[in-house]
Amino acid sequence: MKLIGLSLKGLRRDLRAADVRALFVALALAVAATTMIGFFLDRLDRGLTRQAGQLLGGDLVLEDGQPFDDELRRTLTEAGLALSDQVDMVSMVSLQDAFQPAGLKVVDDHYPLYGSVGVDLGQGVESLAHGPSAGHAWIAPRLARLLDAGIGDSVQVGTLSLEVTGLIDREPDQQAGFAGLTPRIMLNMADLDATGLVRPGSRLEYELLAKGAPAAVDSLQARLDALRRDGVQVRDVRVDRPSLGRSLERAQKYLSLAGLAAVLLAGVAVAMATRRYVDRHLDTAALLRCFGASQRQLGQLFAWQLAWLGIAASVVGALLGLVGQAGLLSLLTRFLPLQLPPPGGLPWLMGVLTALAVLVGFAGPTLLRLKRVSALKVLRRELDPVPAAGWVVVAAASLVFGALLWLYSRDLTLSIGILAGGLVALIVLMMVGRALLALLLRGIDRWPGSGTRQRAWQLGGRQLARRRQASLGQLLAFSITFAAMAIIAVVRGDLLSQWQAQMPPDTPNYFAINIQPQEREGVSALIRQAASNASPLSPMVPGRLTTIDGQPAREAVPEESRGDGALRRDLNLTWGGDLPAGNTVTAGTWFGANAKPFEDGALPISVEQALAARLGLSLGDEMTFTVGSDSVTGRITSLRHLDWESFQPNFFIIFPPGALDEFGHSYLTSFHLDDPDDPVLGEMVKRYPGISVINVDALLEQLRGILGQVTRAVEFVLGFVLLAGVSVLYAALTASRPARAHEGALLRVFGAGDSLLARMQWAEFALLGFASGLLGAALAEIAALGIYLWLGLEPTVHLAMWLVTPLAGALLVGLIGFLLSRGSRRQSPMASLRLLGET
Repeated sequence: MKLIGLSLKGLRRDLRAADVRALFVALALAVAATTMIGFFLDRLDRGLTRQAGQLLGGDLVLEDGQPFDDELRRTLTEAGLALSDQVDMVSMVSLQDAFQPAGLKVVDDHYPLYGSVGVDLGQGVESLAHGPSAGHAWIAPRLARLLDAGIGDSVQVGTLSLEVTGLIDREPDQQAGFAGLTPRIMLNMADLDATGLVRPGSRLEYELLAKGAPAAVDSLQARLDALRRDGVQVRDVRVDRPSLGRSLERAQKYLSLAGLAAVLLAGVAVAMATRRYVDRHLDTAALLRCFGASQRQLGQLFAWQLAWLGIAASVVGALLGLVGQAGLLSLLTRFLPLQLPPPGGLPWLMGVLTALAVLVGFAGPTLLRLKRVSALKVLRRELDPVPAAGWVVVAAASLVFGALLWLYSRDLTLSIGILAGGLVALIVLMMVGRALLALLLRGIDRWPGSGTRQRAWQLGGRQLARRRQASLGQLLAFSITFAAMAIIAVVRGDLLSQWQAQMPPDTPNYFAINIQPQEREGVSALIRQAASNASPLSPMVPGRLTTIDGQPAREAVPEESRGDGALRRDLNLTWGGDLPAGNTVTAGTWFGANAKPFEDGALPISVEQALAARLGLSLGDEMTFTVGSDSVTGRITSLRHLDWESFQPNFFIIFPPGALDEFGHSYLTSFHLDDPDDPVLGEMVKRYPGISVINVDALLEQLRGILGQVTRAVEFVLGFVLLAGVSVLYAALTASRPARAHEGALLRVFGAGDSLLARMQWAEFALLGFASGLLGAALAEIAALGIYLWLGLEPTVHLAMWLVTPLAGALLVGLIGFLLSRGSRRQSPMASLRLLGET
């Protein structure tokens, strides 16, 4: 207890010291970055757990491309489950001359099984436990804006006119992420047939939602397993708990890693500030040894003191994290289909653990010097304990950071990979950074001229050279931060712009689907009137892959592919004798226009090579598809590579001509219109209301909006990374304060004025920022090159980035360093000279 009391007194006294303030700031930033992301992800996780049934729509959800039969319904009802039917599809919705593709959600009178629908019926948002009644529709506000529709207007859905009676504020089972790109319209199941949209070959998704006790669901496992084998997607709320989609899951992992980058930089700042802290306390430790303190007591005393500092920094960091997660939540609102619970306490505990771990890993080896101090140091100043070897500090920090990586990512392979790759990259960056600093300083020394400004730049360069190790650490910290921000700024715009630039001007920007055979000629004639580029109308039959080589498809494919989407939904099958444009045969032989069935009745088929690779398929394998109540079997005779960026109709499976004529089918096509207001679209929808026209340009614009939203969230997190980089600079200034003040005092003695000192310090930090920006630009360019090659885009040299990043780095770091070093410039020469004796 005496040691604890003494540690608190020592901490109160030390709070006036710059190194302790640097430690506090670094730890608070580390906790703020981790708790901000931790609070956000914790709220997501608990929200998903609490509202799992509401997000799925039921305790059990069955999805199929065909209606569910009455026998299955009786089985579920007899087990004690309440049922609700839904149908989802995409179709055109129109109001007078305005047309817009929309996601149709058709619900029955039992919807919703869980929760309520938030709807504005004209008197504000109300919570209703039912869907729209027959003859009425509820639409999303975005669809209302696009159509300029309001409550009381009549919208056309297929061949049916529906009155808009409500605006949807929220849905209990709303899908998140990129699945909800098209605005929503909700209608009653009684109106579905009257729309004329349920036609042969139409792409509909039938859902059967069930609500009941866990025991009732358990009693149906044998039947559910049989449904899975038949290709029906079965989602059990306890097994398939809803997630927010792969995109947001990746964003979660990225945010965690970005937060840990801030922790790493804060750890570097802690290590730098700890050196100064230890040097300042060596005399105190020696005096305590003279008064009888043991090494163990010394270790406990300073450990308690830093532990109190870590807890205080955790409280401040947690408050910053709470504010930060609210900002992050506002930036990612579009992804979140649920009301999140308030923040819990676990992220704060993780923040405390992070702060203490950073202290142990980054400050622990240096603190051991205090434990090993000799009492004779009171008399002999040169008896400082030997500092810990650099490799010991790096090893301890790496172990702690690796443990934090695993703790936050829960991925041991990823953690080891990042840690090992990071250490290798650190060695390479140190070599490059050292060479860059040497080259920059040599250029400054040879800068012609002898004026005051030139002399200030030379002195600033020599200051960097004199503290080269500390300068190198700051250079690496800032260069990585600038590189991350440059990558975000450059790549986010290039990905879509380069992709679009690679497409010809007449690349199709509209798709028309659900074209019936009797409408084929009329639709084709309309498109030819206005479109500058149109693909041939391709026939399409939805078929479910059920067996491969006589085995159930899910059992025949590799284990990691059993959840593949090709096994959970209908595939679009087509037929034709000519190899489609943009397709290249990579294995086997194209069957041609005169293909005949094999002796056993199997038909030759061509399969897209990526699908074949995922499902473990090869030439000669047989695939059986269920189409309605019938089936058709094909044998793979060729594999194809598809050009997915051509915006032409592409198909995974192609049969020979005439193979699927007997099945109900529809057609689809793509075409290019220069004018989005071309009257041909309105004419097409009026003549053929069952056709769905999808505007690809509109979808791309929505994708840009989502990309921008995620980018802003990432930049928000990177702001904490930049602050952590600033804490590195602050800690370095604190550690070098005595030597820097002494050098300034000597320059004043020899006639240097305040103006020269200010210019010298500005030059020192501006040079550091310029070098950091230059190295950051190089890192960003290399990373962008890898991203472009991976995505198959043409590499680009970003000249503007090479110019802006070094100049921005010089301005930012120069300004920060100049402001943080004001105190040393204001001290009298005598006070500055006394600082040299501090240890």
